[in-house]
Amino acid sequence: MVGMHPALEILGLVVVVGIVAGGSERLGWSAPLLLVISGIALSFIPTLPKFELEPDVVLIGLLPPLLYAAAIRTSLVDFRSNRQALGLLSVGLVAFTSVVVGYAAWLVIPGLSLAAGFAIGAVVAPPDAVAATAVARRVGMPRRLVTILEGESLVNDATALVTLNTAIAAMSHSVGVGTIGWDFVRSVGGGLIVGLVAATVLAKIRKHIREPVLDTTLSFAAPYIAFLPAQEIHGSGVLAVVITGLILGHKAPVLQTASSRLAENTNWRTIQFLLENVVFLLIGLELRQLIKGVHDSGTSIGVIVAGCASVLVTTLVARIVWVYAGAAVYRCGPRRMRAVAWTWPGATVIGWAGMRGVVTLAAVLLLPADTPHRDLLRLCAFVVVAGTLVVQGTSLPWLVRRLRLRGPDPAEDALQAAALVNDAAKAGLERLDQIRLPEHPEGTIQALRERAERRSNAAWERLGRSQDELEPPEATYRRLRMEMLDAERGVVLAARNSGTVDDAVLRTALAALDVEESLLDRVEDAQATLDEELRAPRQRAGDCAHLRDAPTVVKPLTPGACEDCLREGTTWVHLRMCLTCGHVGCCDSSVGRHATRHFHETAHPVMRSVEPGEAWRWCYVDELLG
Repeated sequence: MVGMHPALEILGLVVVVGIVAGGSERLGWSAPLLLVISGIALSFIPTLPKFELEPDVVLIGLLPPLLYAAAIRTSLVDFRSNRQALGLLSVGLVAFTSVVVGYAAWLVIPGLSLAAGFAIGAVVAPPDAVAATAVARRVGMPRRLVTILEGESLVNDATALVTLNTAIAAMSHSVGVGTIGWDFVRSVGGGLIVGLVAATVLAKIRKHIREPVLDTTLSFAAPYIAFLPAQEIHGSGVLAVVITGLILGHKAPVLQTASSRLAENTNWRTIQFLLENVVFLLIGLELRQLIKGVHDSGTSIGVIVAGCASVLVTTLVARIVWVYAGAAVYRCGPRRMRAVAWTWPGATVIGWAGMRGVVTLAAVLLLPADTPHRDLLRLCAFVVVAGTLVVQGTSLPWLVRRLRLRGPDPAEDALQAAALVNDAAKAGLERLDQIRLPEHPEGTIQALRERAERRSNAAWERLGRSQDELEPPEATYRRLRMEMLDAERGVVLAARNSGTVDDAVLRTALAALDVEESLLDRVEDAQATLDEELRAPRQRAGDCAHLRDAPTVVKPLTPGACEDCLREGTTWVHLRMCLTCGHVGCCDSSVGRHATRHFHETAHPVMRSVEPGEAWRWCYVDELLG
């Protein structure tokens, strides 16, 4: 980067990223696409300095932290459960795309060697998870598809870079099949070993760190501790970073303190946001200058257009063909393959969600300076990134809606969360009974019990009527306590402004208020969709005979009202109905807790919610949701 002071250039990039990405979120548009367009528009400003990235800046400076930030937030369990799909896409599709795009480029661009064609094929082969999943989450794509796209982008980078290195080597001398196989095994094996060793060492160190600042410092070093040794032994540094991030992210709840996990999550989200979006902005800023360089090299307009168009179209078509072929093989295979096969709508979305980004930009910079048509190949890579963002990024939301793919249901999520919180609260109360001592104050024990029960009850309250219709007790508690905290903070700030209290004391008081505010449970309404009742997942009821034998509906004795509350003159929050006798009682957040009291008096095992739009059941005996 030449021109103005580097500090001003960096500040300018950050400011533009903040404005464009923040605006795109408010408007519901694709941030990567808007950043590329903004970069192209800004590149026409005559006084703007020229931006040119060095290969090491992208490959070493940007890629490891970006991969690590994504890996620590990726579920290792989901990664394992989708390993067949990930292997099909991250290894098979990358190799297929490299070959097909390579032949297409070789046929269209005069004087291009086949090895150079395979190199550009490897460059454009790996999709970018950021661009795809940003759209996927906004339009509500099914979670399994989002998991596959994220996992694919973590592993396919290693395959693409190994393929690229092989193609670059083939430009200068012949490379045999055995050499290619050995390079792949060495790269993958080296990356796996270094990743496992790095994760093991870092986990042992992290176990002894309790200070969030030191833990975050170690976290910042982690991607490079994995990447650099792997690169040194000619292994895949990318794969080493991914393995390290997956393992450390999976073990984080055991190794780190809660404050360290919160700090790490916030810091890495910030780093990922800035690095990813700066790269997309730089793509736009470099594109105009790159076009000018290709034109000045003497390459005809026809060759430029034909080369860029063939690489872009072949990249799009290759993914669709491979995904549909894989889906067909699995759907026609043995029962085990059919059980994990994608649906045709799912395959369509996966085939179309192939937007390229950071890795393609990093990989194309690795092409040697003496590569024939190097500038044109770089332009082809940039066109693929920009083209896929425009073509696929803008049409993917429409495609998902057209195929009627259902995303995660917030109401069903809340129902599963309520059952999980209930199980966790029960375990906490059991641990309290085990560790309490006679000398512990009874008031303290009771306060702990009430806190656990309140958290559990609040999770169930979120499933019922909206807060506008009836505010549950936990929501009332949070709303009123927030008002109290605001008043308390006002007093502390007034003392600060008056200068009557020492600054250290003020900071401690403000920190205490901030901590309490962050710990207040957030009550969110999770209404079921209007045309479907809120039901529990079937697997929850699989091992409970009471839930299997109980009916779904019986005639209520007092429709729309708690029988005991009417008799006692109390008020209910949510209503539950016994599926044995039809007794309607109030939930545990209500004063009377008549539904639970009815179970203890009659031993009728199963009740169901009779709130509008809900059809979930609960077994008191086995404490299972069904």
